[in-house]
Amino acid sequence: MAEVKYYGTGRRKNAVAKVWIVPGDGQVTVNERELEQYFGKKTLEMIVRQPLELTGTISRFNVIAKVHGGGTSGQAGAVRHGIARALVQADAGLRPKLKAAGFMTRDPRMKERRKYGLKKARKASQFSKR
Repeated sequence: MAEVKYYGTGRRKNAVAKVWIVPGDGQVTVNERELEQYFGKKTLEMIVRQPLELTGTISRFNVIAKVHGGGTSGQAGAVRHGIARALVQADAGLRPKLKAAGFMTRDPRMKERRKYGLKKARKASQFSKR
């Protein structure tokens, strides 16, 4: 018999996470490593676990995530977004709670592109009178 899997794609900055949740005991695996081993910071681990704690499903599901792109903070946000989407697939009744907490909304903030004549997006070279 096929195992039940729920899928969600999460995005944040340049990070993209593919997240599957399966019935289990609450293990979180990111890129085939334990959550604590992959992120290393308690704040990032907390961000990843937020949707599960909010809905009270932390001990009901195992999370398997594949994430690439961006930095650690963006990756944690992408995994959180993916978990929220997968939870809604598993149980549509959780959607209002997750949406009110802001976990269903993709954060649109991105790095601003560099403009010609400047060193960065907004940083100009130092002004010289002569």
